[in-house]
Amino acid sequence: MSSPALETLQRVFGYSAFRGHQQAIVEHLAAGHDALVLMPTGAGKSLCYQVPALLREGTGIVVSPLIALMQDQVDALRQLGVRAAFLNSSLAADEAAQVEQALLRGDLDLLYVAPERLLTGRFLSLLDRSRIALFAIDEAHCVSAWGHDFRREYLELALLHERWPDVPRIALTATADPPTQREIAERLNLVEAQKFVSSFDRPNIRYTVVQKDNARHQLRDMLRKHKGEAGIVYCLSRKRVEQFADYLAEQGFNALPYHAGLDAEVRAHHQRRFLREDGIVMVATIAFGMGIDKPDVRFVAHVDLPKSMEGYYQETGRAGRDGEAAEAWLCYGLGDVVLLKQMIEQSEAGEERKRLERRKLDQLLGYCESTQCRRQVLLAGFGEVYPHDCGNCDNCMSPAETWDATETAQKALSCVYRSGQRFGVNHVIDVLRGSESERIRQCGHDHLTTYGIGKDLDATTWRSVFRQLVACGLLEVEAEFGSLRLTEGSRAVLRGERRLQLRKEQRERRERDRSPRSGVAVEAADLPRFQALRDLRAQLAREQNVPAYVIFHDSTLRTIAEQQPATLDDLARVGGIGGAKLARYGERVLEALGAVG
Repeated sequence: MSSPALETLQRVFGYSAFRGHQQAIVEHLAAGHDALVLMPTGAGKSLCYQVPALLREGTGIVVSPLIALMQDQVDALRQLGVRAAFLNSSLAADEAAQVEQALLRGDLDLLYVAPERLLTGRFLSLLDRSRIALFAIDEAHCVSAWGHDFRREYLELALLHERWPDVPRIALTATADPPTQREIAERLNLVEAQKFVSSFDRPNIRYTVVQKDNARHQLRDMLRKHKGEAGIVYCLSRKRVEQFADYLAEQGFNALPYHAGLDAEVRAHHQRRFLREDGIVMVATIAFGMGIDKPDVRFVAHVDLPKSMEGYYQETGRAGRDGEAAEAWLCYGLGDVVLLKQMIEQSEAGEERKRLERRKLDQLLGYCESTQCRRQVLLAGFGEVYPHDCGNCDNCMSPAETWDATETAQKALSCVYRSGQRFGVNHVIDVLRGSESERIRQCGHDHLTTYGIGKDLDATTWRSVFRQLVACGLLEVEAEFGSLRLTEGSRAVLRGERRLQLRKEQRERRERDRSPRSGVAVEAADLPRFQALRDLRAQLAREQNVPAYVIFHDSTLRTIAEQQPATLDDLARVGGIGGAKLARYGERVLEALGAVG
């Protein structure tokens, strides 16, 4: 006999079974207990509070930090026949009053609210007069003062437990290293809550890191493999966002910029287009993306180095939420390291915070330069051991060769030392390669013993060597001017007491790399039906002014195209089609299939 939780999952959401920890979390919360849930993006966190909210008496209150996305979340629930609404500043006064009255009458299953709104005296008073099923705190890592998504309002959410001690709470995040996990539990008064930790692995994402060598062209070449697909390109600055968006538009991509310097209406318009149209490439700073629920993002590209492993994981996690193949592509160079170090040192943060940010940057550098399976390195940052090579990252698919670079490293370190530890990487490389530039002569560096001793290697190889020496901690980059300095660890190499193996750059790798397993794989025989269903979905989305994925995911359409259901009963057996969607769209889906034959 199926449980009430499973029955609700099948009837409302159209799924035959829970995944991973979902059922345990749902039943734990439905029974009135608190939970802290750490689960990767795309693993179905929302179901963990949506199902219990339907099982318990009253309204589930969902605290979400992103006003712009509440509409789509509510639209998706309404498609399923769930009585859902949101309260935020985008509503007119009369619309907000209607939602408040619906809450008081008990006519809502789920209500989404921003933390700023929840903490107002008016809303707290409203909750006092309502029946509350549960509190769900989404994006719970926003409580961490050390995190890049910190929201001060989250610190005050502990009052939920103080004011309504008998209402169960669930805090959810897709990204939290062990220290952040502890911080969430402490700050939200969830120390006693049961913790549910899933693997942070996203097996459908392919991880690739390339050495920066004309980032525009490298990005263009990568995107050509994703023509017509939705994706996000992250840049470090607003200026770079504008430059890359313009360049991609010139190259024929449907690219839009997004950063905090744009007018709020423009940002909202671009975000709406990204969520509701197919094939939009959003070029953005990290101001874009938290909580993005678009399932068919096929790639996330970084043309600059992110600030931390945690940030990188969270940003790449916006790809492939539908479980289909996606790509995380990172292009970086030593110049990124210099810029990020400058940003750390010039910030107004205290020394403790700066020290933490330096450590996080070093950790990410290690990831970039590692010859190990990318997944192993990435997941280790979250305290998770990945037991074998993943087979779906660049290091696994094209294992990097290593070489004994001891003598080369000695030349590099010696040149840095003899030139006074006051110059950046390009100048030191020019000395090593015997450049006859005016600046070399002016500095007298054409008379150094290291002048010209590195002519056997080209500039690209030398840049790779210096990048790896920084990543190994044998050189450090001075923040203000980007000059290179020896570290304590470099002595052992210079004295010949330590041998050094470095990665051999494979410049042809980009060209010969296999095309990514990306997009929803559809058999050739099923393509006409799949396309007919996509056309129907687009029409339904336009009629209702909602994103296409709110109607059906691509993977659901593929399953329908494969199974070719002939009746409503057949269609009901397809995963992702609950009772409400079956009643609303079933006949039109069967008609579309029938028209193809």
